[in-house]
Amino acid sequence: MLVEIKNLSIRFPTPQGESEAVRGVSLSLGQEKLGIVGESGSGKSLTARSILKLLPGNARISADRLAFDGTDVLAASEADMRAIRGRRAGLILQDPKYALNPVMTAGSQIAEAWRAHRPANARAGRKEAAEAAVDLLAQVQIRDPDRVAGAYPHELSGGMGQRVMIAMMLAPSPDLLIADEPTSALDATVQAEILRLVEDLVSSRGMGLILISHDLPLVSHVCDRVAVMYAGQVVEELPAHDLRHARHGYTRGLLECLPSLIHPQKRLQVLNRDPAWLDPIGARG
Repeated sequence: MLVEIKNLSIRFPTPQGESEAVRGVSLSLGQEKLGIVGESGSGKSLTARSILKLLPGNARISADRLAFDGTDVLAASEADMRAIRGRRAGLILQDPKYALNPVMTAGSQIAEAWRAHRPANARAGRKEAAEAAVDLLAQVQIRDPDRVAGAYPHELSGGMGQRVMIAMMLAPSPDLLIADEPTSALDATVQAEILRLVEDLVSSRGMGLILISHDLPLVSHVCDRVAVMYAGQVVEELPAHDLRHARHGYTRGLLECLPSLIHPQKRLQVLNRDPAWLDPIGARG
């Protein structure tokens, strides 16, 4: 099992006392594709980042178990986590404009990631790293990888920048890829291309994938399982192909709010929230 999460809680101090942003979350992941969906603020990104121990300094985290491939993340030292981050688990962020270094070329950033995560007995020179960066750009289907390798982030389109980020994360050949809203800054056509690329690379390399998204139809097509989060809890978990037949009121409400070309509506539905959804016992009802 790549990821094991049992009864995860993440709290933050506020002037009014502690606020629990994630509460009682339990998830597991093997070599499969797991989608985590829900509204902004539902705890999706915090849950995923806890696996890499990449939470704000004031976050207070507890769990019955939080493990990556058998390693107890809560007990792991920073050196232990550095051996996991990047090398064994990669994180694709939302917007390449903010995630990429503006003063380094795309190729040099990929080459840096490739060299940094090489085993100590397999160090490589700059030339070999540069060649590996160009090859990785070709793997993420960039048509002119040599030119893009020498370009700076501001010279790239949003789709190309996202492909550069994916290449960086794939450089160490990780076991797990966490994609946190990887297409939110892209137009619909490029979104489909990027997600198809991620899906193909994850399948061909035998990796695990956690895809965080607001787009329920997209997740149902890409993933094997879907976990639906509301107010810091997982309220429903089901096979992705059964998402349209979800039973929880919150999931049903999200689906009914989506526009449809097949069944057009004059006015989209509004999500009616049930106070019982906030109750841990009633959350799955």
